[in-house]
Amino acid sequence: MDKPKKSVRRKTRGVTIDEVAALAGVSPMTISRVINGQGKVRDTTRERVMRAVRELNYTPNLAASSLAAAQHTRIALIYTNPSGAYLRELLVGLLRVASRTAIQLVVDYWDDLDAEAERKAARALGKRVDAVILPPPLCESRAAVTEFVRAGIPVVAIASGRFSDDISCVRIDDFRAGKELAEHMIERGHTRIGFIKGRADLSASARRFQGFQAALEEAGIALDPALVQLGDYTYRSGLKAAEKLLGQRRPPSAIFASNDDMAAAAISVAHRRGLDVPRDLSVVGFDDTSAATTVWPELTTIHQPIASMADAAIDVLLRGIRRNDASTRVLTDRVVPHRLIARDSVAAPPKKK
Repeated sequence: MDKPKKSVRRKTRGVTIDEVAALAGVSPMTISRVINGQGKVRDTTRERVMRAVRELNYTPNLAASSLAAAQHTRIALIYTNPSGAYLRELLVGLLRVASRTAIQLVVDYWDDLDAEAERKAARALGKRVDAVILPPPLCESRAAVTEFVRAGIPVVAIASGRFSDDISCVRIDDFRAGKELAEHMIERGHTRIGFIKGRADLSASARRFQGFQAALEEAGIALDPALVQLGDYTYRSGLKAAEKLLGQRRPPSAIFASNDDMAAAAISVAHRRGLDVPRDLSVVGFDDTSAATTVWPELTTIHQPIASMADAAIDVLLRGIRRNDASTRVLTDRVVPHRLIARDSVAAPPKKK
């Protein structure tokens, strides 16, 4: 007689919060506080929790407890992101959540509006939606945030460096991610590394650069200001920055670009100059969008779980709407784990002739 088959569900079960707590050596309640960005937790404890989350690849069951609040809820995504690859990842995440809940997703495009135009657009949109998601660069628009908060509209910023105490935020630790990526190149022997910044008005851009600087400092490498160029997350800005870096008398042996679009542009410039990547020049990006795997060689980059961040943003908004009490509004700073994805765009620097 055949033995009954064991349940497949048991074999493929997800990691539980208790397992993460055991590995981190804290209580499940502390794990919950760190993941949801609520309550005071020591920095050392937070780091231990996030390390356990990354090691076990733990993903909380987002939005499950807030589905009742989703009925007939209209949530707006406002975008003006110069990176099409980033926007696609974000939309995929939001559409996935919308398909399994009753929320109505409203997509609004603000094309190069000044502060006053943003305020007017926010006032008009606030009259027809229940909540708002602000991705970069609008996640740090003071004009828009002020109008939505004044109207009592719950707002979640995605991928901000936590610039405001008035709205919730879903983000990664950009400082640590930038530091890890720089350390990855330094460990392979690079000491002359070019850096292409992101938009100057975004705190996440600043945090990535600060992480890069911290890695250089710990390795005893002096920062050469000539190796730092400004970009704005577009492919075109990456072309200009890479031309300036590689056109120097002493060009860098590696380039850290603050997103994948600009990193892809740097590879294009290298190829045009007859350089082999990674033999003559190493290049890394950030975000792990589709752009990272549509270039040759494929990019080493930081995986920012954009689709999962969209899921988390919806969860934060639905929890806030369910409370339905502005006087007890709880702001969330949810930090989700990132991963360094090592591909073929990084190698040891070329030997000096």
